[in-house]
Amino acid sequence: MRAVVVTQPGGLDALRVTTVPMPEPQPGWVRIKVKAFGVNESEVTTRKGESDPEVTYPRIPGIEGVGVVDQADEDSGLRPGQQVATMMGGMGRSFDGSYAQYVTVPAGQVIPFETGLPWEVAGALPEMFQTAYGSLATGLGLQAGQTLLIRGGTSTVGLSAAMIAKDLGATVLSTTRSPERAGELRAAGVDHPLVDNGTIADQVRELVPDGVDAVLELVGCSVLADTFRTVRRHGAVCFTGALAGQWTIPGFTPFMIPNGVRLTSYAGEATDLPAQVFQQQLRAIADGRLKAPVAKVHHGLEQVRDAQADVEAGTTPGKHVVLLDD
Repeated sequence: MRAVVVTQPGGLDALRVTTVPMPEPQPGWVRIKVKAFGVNESEVTTRKGESDPEVTYPRIPGIEGVGVVDQADEDSGLRPGQQVATMMGGMGRSFDGSYAQYVTVPAGQVIPFETGLPWEVAGALPEMFQTAYGSLATGLGLQAGQTLLIRGGTSTVGLSAAMIAKDLGATVLSTTRSPERAGELRAAGVDHPLVDNGTIADQVRELVPDGVDAVLELVGCSVLADTFRTVRRHGAVCFTGALAGQWTIPGFTPFMIPNGVRLTSYAGEATDLPAQVFQQQLRAIADGRLKAPVAKVHHGLEQVRDAQADVEAGTTPGKHVVLLDD
């Protein structure tokens, strides 16, 4: 089969399209014919050699993908030709991933679905919806009628979280560093777009004097102290990402957390996105209640370099998706 292989870390030219042996599924694993996959920051990190020691080379990157079952054990509950999604669980890191015509993964991280949506739409969803949904459901326990602040709102996870939260019935505040991108937040259903200049607590408190019920933190530790100031007593902050690049707090003390405010985190797996929830999200997109934030569709493995370059540039909001036409 054809695949994109990183033999050793480097620039975009380290992403080489080549022919490799067809992967054979081990017991309990499933082989999927890949139809489309999203391109993510973590795959850029893998290509550069900046991942943790879990990643070894040569490696086929790709932490998510959608396609059809090609081969599966009879007791897996999966059948050839069935539409499926898969993500995370070491995929593209400790074992070869989705930048290929076929991928093999453990059956436990395969999510079956049925949809008439184009493959490029389905391919944009697994990782960002899993992260957004898991953060809201597991990390925050968000309920209808609550107020949610998303810090880092124009990221793909931020946009997805806004749409899911609005569909749930929450009031959503969300941030961007660029005033001209406020329209993107409104298009995702955000009630109150905010321009983030590094401190947003006063802006939030003007809108919600007692503080918001929940915060999805995607910017990182560099703004966490200010984020705490936006939350009501007994509210919660879920730390999911660090777009600003700072994952730790020098000299951290638990007493920096305001009285009664809860700090949680989320870094989940495919199993945190139940099949019925993913199916509901697909149906909501088909019905027009949710929108898949697709930035650009790239055709074929030869365009993976262009897709990663666009992800690094960060100038186009939404998910970059590679569609395999063959």
